[in-house]
Amino acid sequence: MNRALDIAEDDLGSGEVRKEILDMLMRYLDTDSLLCWAPAPETGSMFNGRESLRDIQRRNAEKIVGYLTTVIWPGVEIRPVLEEGSILPTPQPRMTRDVIRGWVTGLPAWELAGLERAVLAGKGLLGAVRLVVKWSEVLGMERGQEGNGRFGVEEAARAASLEVDWQIAMWGEVEDTHDVDREDLRRQLGSVVLLVSGEAR
Repeated sequence: MNRALDIAEDDLGSGEVRKEILDMLMRYLDTDSLLCWAPAPETGSMFNGRESLRDIQRRNAEKIVGYLTTVIWPGVEIRPVLEEGSILPTPQPRMTRDVIRGWVTGLPAWELAGLERAVLAGKGLLGAVRLVVKWSEVLGMERGQEGNGRFGVEEAARAASLEVDWQIAMWGEVEDTHDVDREDLRRQLGSVVLLVSGEAR
């Protein structure tokens, strides 16, 4: 809440806080965890009888990106961050960056503070945007609308931690590490929902 108040106060002055947040958020777009997929498996799409991590990541990304490029930024092209066989991230197209930057620039202080927190918690901009849009009082509050699908704290947390969850399913959980991280992520994302939904105001 204090972060939102700081942004709102600074908006009346230099606007430097908003610019710093915007610059940081846009850096996350080019390395968005939602778009960083594991390499394709060499032997089919199963790994020890399980679906490959890449297939799970891709399916998850397609749902979120499909919503964003249809409802929030119609017609914008969002590409995977890593090309097959590469370890260097590929920047999003210029038009994509400009549209997303313009949208983020126009967010009210409370939504921008919530987006910043969600991005830092989940290490990606796109899943964070999806969560903020779903729960924002100002951006339309689609919670009761049919056809948009459920997207709350659990869905956002799963989207942000697919790789860790997949590895836990393969090799087991490290007690007092994975479980603590999992709950902390949900706590942070839950605070985003409270901040933007109007409940915290």
